[in-house]
Amino acid sequence: MFFDMQALDGTNTYKLMGSVVMPRPIAWVVTQEEDGAYNAAPFSFFNVLSGDPPVVAVGIGHRSDEKKDTLRNIQRTGEFVINLVPASLMDAMNITATDYPAGIDELKRAGLVTLPSEKIGPGRISGSPVALECRLWKELDVDSKRVIVLARVEGLHVDDAAVIDADKCYIDGNKLDLVGRMHGAGWYSHTRDTFKLDRIPVSQAMAEKT
Repeated sequence: MFFDMQALDGTNTYKLMGSVVMPRPIAWVVTQEEDGAYNAAPFSFFNVLSGDPPVVAVGIGHRSDEKKDTLRNIQRTGEFVINLVPASLMDAMNITATDYPAGIDELKRAGLVTLPSEKIGPGRISGSPVALECRLWKELDVDSKRVIVLARVEGLHVDDAAVIDADKCYIDGNKLDLVGRMHGAGWYSHTRDTFKLDRIPVSQAMAEKT
């Protein structure tokens, strides 16, 4: 079936995009309020766009006509931490996804503690196996109610248990036990069922008969 995205309203295009582009990694974003308190919220319209230089993108919509705390804090400070979500912290992540009013400490509600970052102000979530210390690079205003944040990754924390060789930067992704966002409301996936498929060398591909 063909869906003419230009003919549909925003609610339906959102549903379609979220239902077919999956699994999506979850950016569990920690930012810092003006009083120094932390704010935490998950976003699944997120991915890595470049490895060299390391650049990530997060899509952040408004809450009704108001900017979300995450966006306000990023615009004010230019700094945030993206924590990736392991299966063990799914319930805590879900608590921080609640639409609390401004000023509520989501981390405290979820029983989470933070560890200090190395290069930026906001801390990272203890228990998250991966944390990316990010600095705002560019903003793309999509339609005055949605912003795509592009950020440079200034530092990366990885659980020691998943580091195969620190000098060669080899990581065992299976040991991170991350979850991804799936279709519809409340559906997620594990990353435990993985398989390996080696890339075909061009010499072999060219030699094979078509």
